[in-house]
Amino acid sequence: MAGSTFGTIFKITTWGESHGKALGVVIDGCPAGLPLEEADIQRYLDRRKPGSSSISTPRREADSVEILSGVFQGLTTGASISLMVRNTSQISRDYDEIASYYRPGHADYTFDMKYGFRDYRGGGRSSGRETVGRVAAGAIASKLLSQLGVTLCAYTRAIGPIEADMDRFDKAAILQTPTAMPDPVAAQAAMEYLEDAKRRTDSVGGCMECLVEGLPAGIGDPVFEKLDANLAKAVMSIGAVKAVEIGDGHLVSQRFGSENNDSFRMENGSVTKSTNHAGGILGGISDGDDILIRAYVKPTPSIFSTQRTVNRSGENIDINIKGRHDPIIVPRAVVVMECMTALTVLDAMLLNMSAKLESIERFYKKT
Repeated sequence: MAGSTFGTIFKITTWGESHGKALGVVIDGCPAGLPLEEADIQRYLDRRKPGSSSISTPRREADSVEILSGVFQGLTTGASISLMVRNTSQISRDYDEIASYYRPGHADYTFDMKYGFRDYRGGGRSSGRETVGRVAAGAIASKLLSQLGVTLCAYTRAIGPIEADMDRFDKAAILQTPTAMPDPVAAQAAMEYLEDAKRRTDSVGGCMECLVEGLPAGIGDPVFEKLDANLAKAVMSIGAVKAVEIGDGHLVSQRFGSENNDSFRMENGSVTKSTNHAGGILGGISDGDDILIRAYVKPTPSIFSTQRTVNRSGENIDINIKGRHDPIIVPRAVVVMECMTALTVLDAMLLNMSAKLESIERFYKKT
């Protein structure tokens, strides 16, 4: 199965299945000397782990990370870093009958068409649990970025029709509310909306955003390796994400150029912009402003209402899905978006180190 490796210099390969013995990731390209311990990674995994609130799956997993290689005496060695999270609460019998039919909204049918075989226990590699490896790797990328002065913050922008008011933005609330919303008022309204959906045995979609601050201008490459193109690919690779926007996104299509162009000006000896409709990226290259990425997530496809589908024998049937499922994916996917953004931005920064001769000379030329 191809497609489990991401990145060019800071490269990751995730492995494992939802109901296998463990999941994890192998990271190549992490420089030596980065202070790293399991607690640095665990903080991120705790944000996505199941069973942490009334609006997440009741599956209980500690998601405790183990560093297997690449770290010695608290520092990265430059060798491959291997991380593992063991599965401890899988109940595969909940999925036995799924082997005979295709769940609406899932990858069951497409996996069968591609491979002629699928791991039906929780979706195998198509399960949201695959993101454990992404988050573990992204935690390391985020720590390295923070040492370079680049910070990331992802949060839930909307749940169904309930949208956070950015005038009430409270960064602390992102980690304090079950919804991961930065607006406690909207978070309460969203919880009521979700509880109503649960009573109706239905699920809900939403929108999440990620803000990147401190990224210098000049990161990213034109044509096929544009920073915004790679960010879009990274975020779209998260299961259930159906659309991605940079900056003002689709709203730019409704404006005149005179309204949409971000004017440049000098401020304290540096080039800045008066507005940031572009979301910090021009021509596929960062312009030094904050980067804003927005992603729209579909409702959880596993719902407990009766649904129509087809079995592997080609018969039309009615099904009632069993198991343990999130009524909404967004709050737990927020940290996945943050980590995929971190991986993309860090890789682009490492690639950028050879863009100018003067940068190479400064590193290697003897004085």
